[in-house]
Amino acid sequence: MGIVENLTELKKQLPGHVTLVAVSKTKPDEMILEAYHAGHRDFGENKVQDLLAKQERLPGDIRWHMIGHLQSNKVKYLAPFVHMIHGVDSLKLLNTIQREGEKHNRILDCLIQFHIAMEETKFGFSRDEAVNLIHPETLAELHHLRVRGVMGMATYTENSDQIREEFRFLKRIFEELKASVFAGREYFDQLSFGMSGDYQLAVDEGSTMVRIGSLIFGPRNY
Repeated sequence: MGIVENLTELKKQLPGHVTLVAVSKTKPDEMILEAYHAGHRDFGENKVQDLLAKQERLPGDIRWHMIGHLQSNKVKYLAPFVHMIHGVDSLKLLNTIQREGEKHNRILDCLIQFHIAMEETKFGFSRDEAVNLIHPETLAELHHLRVRGVMGMATYTENSDQIREEFRFLKRIFEELKASVFAGREYFDQLSFGMSGDYQLAVDEGSTMVRIGSLIFGPRNY
């Protein structure tokens, strides 16, 4: 099946409230345009330089998601246009996003990343770190930043019980934060987990945003 058929098939399977971020990293412009002309608008890149280059060349109404690990010194390049920054994993990065949002007079949407996997290589806050660092007072000072929710990546394993448990753990963190730090903040509504291999499980466990690449565009190009 081609890109358009893959997208159509996926969207049939996803509930209306779930955002599909088409992971276009390593993919050429022609493939992205094929998905774009089929009506898709949310695309995800994991490298700042690739995201900048594609944003300059491709249609201006694409909603670009920065889905990779982001260094604070690169935020300034994305601040003028990025739709959402997915992997906020430090207070320093939060403060930098606020500062750059202010410079460009934009409110930048982002997700707090949590480390939910067994693998040490993945980034993200632990539950305790987030509870200790993110307070209502901190958020009150961040006028150019909007924390829309949380995200995390499950362990790369075929053990669906383990993946499900990790997703449930992240959902508990989301509910805890929604009831405390983000109480009364209606915009805190995104629970982002699930990729090509586990998106159906993710949707079953309450994900509102999935990041899918290979099921749309085919295997990654290295």
